This record gives sequence, structure tokens and C-alpha cells, in this order.
Amino acid sequence: MQPAATLDRHRQVRSFVRREGRITPAQRAALERLWPRYGIDFGGTPFDLLASFGRAAPLVLEIGFGNGETLVARAKAEPDKNFLGVEVHRPGVGRLLLSAEALGLENLRIVCHDAAEVLRAALPEASLDEVLIYFPDPWPKKRHHKRRLIQPEFARLLACRLKPDGVLRLATDWADYAEHMRVVLNAEPLLRNESPHGGFVARHAARAPTKFERRGQGLGHPVFDLAYRRVR
Repeated sequence: MQPAATLDRHRQVRSFVRREGRITPAQRAALERLWPRYGIDFGGTPFDLLASFGRAAPLVLEIGFGNGETLVARAKAEPDKNFLGVEVHRPGVGRLLLSAEALGLENLRIVCHDAAEVLRAALPEASLDEVLIYFPDPWPKKRHHKRRLIQPEFARLLACRLKPDGVLRLATDWADYAEHMRVVLNAEPLLRNESPHGGFVARHAARAPTKFERRGQGLGHPVFDLAYRRVR
């Protein structure tokens, strides 16, 4: 995988902190062995997704897929779609690569890089049919709220990369972050809240519970789902 490109004019506070120390030997080996099959290197220029997937199909992007549970489940259940996962944490990438190989998935590709830079430089406008952001880091301390992924600039970037009528789906088990996301995304004129009242929606049928969700529920955290449609 190539090192991160320098996009200084776009650099802002990161929404993540890398944690490389937790990678297992099996995950490290998977990164070396399976990356040529499933990986797409970020180089600061647009991806050739037709070449990467070998076909044109509706494209679903998951940002911050963690261990890849949702992404693998959907790629297996929906072979008519292409799935692209973006994640900065190599242990999760390695685990997903092993799962993809075990299931023989051909409609899944991975990028190990900052999602904001990927969206800006590598994915054209109106290229995504669906975007998934499930249980992003809530950065619960007030002084860290600036690190939260969902901010007005990022909301506009997401909206511009969605096709007209494309859908953005989000979930979190932090009530404060849920409200923050709702306010920010409701204010984006290119997005329409799928809730008729501008609030939260029921869990999407294709969203299987993740490890992070189960952990939150064990702590008594309710889960909040949001869905937005690109309006034009």
C-alpha cells in the first residue's frame, strides 16, 4: 500500500487515531497476501473502478468499516452491487480480507486511507449509489468534538459524491453524536432526511448488528439510525 499523499490544502483535524499495535500475525499476513486481490492503493488521483471491479454496477461505499462485518454481509447478500470499503486501521482491514477470501467475494474492494481524502481526490461527483457510516468514533469529550467525522464540510462532500436519489445511512449509539449528526445533515441542502419529521429512522433491513453495536447495547446505549437521500 502506498503512503498517504500530501493534500495540504485540504488537511484538517483527523477524525481517527491509528492503532497499529493490535494487528495479529494472521492479519498482517493477509494484508501482504490478499491486498493485490482486494486492495486499491490511494495515490491522490481518481480510481479506475471499472478496472478494479471488472464491471460496472451500483456502487456502495462504507466508511470506517471496523472489522468489516456489515460490508462482508452485504457484499455476500447483494452480488449485483460493487462494494468499496475505506478504513485506516490495518487490523480491521486484515480481518476483512480474510473474511472476503473465505467467502470467495468478487464484488468487494478495500482502500486503507483517510476517507475524506479518498472522497475528494479519488471518487468523482455523483459516483456513489449508497454510503454507509456505522458507529464512527463519537469522540465523547467536548474538547475532541472537532475530531468527529460528521461536520458541515464533510456532509457537503458526501452529498456531492452521491448520485441523485442516492442514500446516506448512518448509525451511532451515542445520543449526543446522533443529535449532532442530525443537525449537521439536516442543514445540508443537497440531502433530504428520510424521516418525515426530520428525525431518526428505523434500522435499515440490511444492517446487521456489529460488534460495536452489541457492545454499546450491553452498556445500555440506545442505537440511533439516520438516512438521507440526495435530492438533485
